[in-house]
Amino acid sequence: MIVVYAYVCGDILHKGHIEHLKNARALGDKLIVGVLTDEAVMERKPKPVMNFDERFDMIRSLKWIDVAVAQHTYSPLDNVKALKPDILVEATDHKEQPANEYMDVIGGRVFAMPYYPNHSSTKVKNKVKGSIDE
Repeated sequence: MIVVYAYVCGDILHKGHIEHLKNARALGDKLIVGVLTDEAVMERKPKPVMNFDERFDMIRSLKWIDVAVAQHTYSPLDNVKALKPDILVEATDHKEQPANEYMDVIGGRVFAMPYYPNHSSTKVKNKVKGSIDE
């Protein structure tokens, strides 16, 4: 069984999230998705609009996801060490080098999925804000 690990913030679910997770699922037999906690997100980005519990429930309900787990740091390294997936999925807009190096150590692979720049939670937030301000 090929186990795939991907991770997301999942704030304001959009087409980019869906494509990322569908493509990750197609790489193996089981998809585990790490959902970043609020604190993990805030290591690099503003506080999410939706809280962790809301985002976690939403992500785990997607049909492509076999298991959802909390990811307590922005880097997937701790979860990758604990779960030892065969494949780690990264988005091309960011790669977590320590996790990628660890995948080499355990004989796993890293796949860089395309980033969808036209689909982001920030763009959705700005579009909604713009329509409210008008």
